[in-house]
Amino acid sequence: MPTLSVFTDVPMAQKLEGSLLKTYKQDDNPNKMFLAYKGFPGGTKVPTCQCRRLCMTSEGRPWVSSVVRKTRKQIAQDPSLNYEYTPVMGMKSFIQASLNLLFGKNSQVIVENRAGGVQTVGDSGAFQLGAQFLKTWCQNSQIVYIVSAQKEPHGLIFQDMGFTVYEHTFWDSAHLCLEPNMLLDVVEHAPHGCVFVIGSIGNCQLTPHQWTQLMTLMKSKEIFPFFDIPYQGLSTGDLEEDARFLHYFVSQGFEFFCSQSLSKNFGIYDEGVGTLVVVALNNQLLLRVLSQLMTFARALWLNPPTTGARIITSVLCNPAMQGEWRQSLEGVVENVMMTKEKVKEKLRLLGTPGSWDHITEQKGSHSYLGLNSQQVEYLISEKHIYIPKNGRINFTCINSYNIDYITSSINEAVCFTKDSEK
Repeated sequence: MPTLSVFTDVPMAQKLEGSLLKTYKQDDNPNKMFLAYKGFPGGTKVPTCQCRRLCMTSEGRPWVSSVVRKTRKQIAQDPSLNYEYTPVMGMKSFIQASLNLLFGKNSQVIVENRAGGVQTVGDSGAFQLGAQFLKTWCQNSQIVYIVSAQKEPHGLIFQDMGFTVYEHTFWDSAHLCLEPNMLLDVVEHAPHGCVFVIGSIGNCQLTPHQWTQLMTLMKSKEIFPFFDIPYQGLSTGDLEEDARFLHYFVSQGFEFFCSQSLSKNFGIYDEGVGTLVVVALNNQLLLRVLSQLMTFARALWLNPPTTGARIITSVLCNPAMQGEWRQSLEGVVENVMMTKEKVKEKLRLLGTPGSWDHITEQKGSHSYLGLNSQQVEYLISEKHIYIPKNGRINFTCINSYNIDYITSSINEAVCFTKDSEK
């Protein structure tokens, strides 16, 4: 007699890869390209999962810092290594090195011993942990605003926790820029005591007056900031500059959480290494918060993995290796900016209508092309170039092999839609 399965009524979940990647995989055109997140040479087999924010080499492979490869080998061959379980908080040396990287070893918040952290499984683990804490201990802060240069996946985490979530981007598609006033407007209309998850704020280029205005508004409304720093050093090439905005909030006496991912800027995407950083008003409050976070971490993953954390700690605690790593970040950013300049110049030489200065004015490897939905659809359907509806692409996917095809296709898409409007 057959036994009825308890899983009989469980439906197949929708694939996480997204409709754009699914369409790409079904396209048999040999010149197809996927520029949304991860780049693949035409015809190259695509992984089954969609990757986010990878930096690619000119050969279409994920970028890894050269110092990481050497460090990984050294760790693997170290006979003295202890493979015991790590504490629930994570590796203390890793957490301290991460905090020093974020704030600076001699920063006010480090010296006063009121910044700490818990090692997490990537940035999603940091948001999961932070959301759990806020849900339990900040019950008057059940409204979350997620504000960034693009739509972020963190909203699903907060929604699943029962928060009311509002999502906003500060990309102004009409003027083709990241508009600080859009961020200020959201803060101005937000309710008292809510949580603000803020990403890419360093790219928003606020003036000193706007910084003052932003922090004054947030303080008066007792808004709790939860920052997202997913790739420190890969925005400007300067690690300190990419995290400088945190010093504004520290100097004004803010308490906050910060999701710090170190997978992307070291090129160890498969390790999922992150930290939930906590800044409190004093050490006593910090220790209380960390104790509660460890309680939640114990239930979520108990002991975080160590391989990625060991690699990062080894690099950050060795001045020579850290210097080599910093140079590798500068190299990536220089290549991205060079690619953007080439794209802009080729569009100019092709006589593509409009100004393309916005391409080089944006920081980081992922930037908006400034195309409308009709132009994006033309690239996908006619040229087999797959990009998101918002036109934000990974510029490290563009190389000497495909740049001419991509720029001529953009020119064709813009000219075609201009002609159709007449």
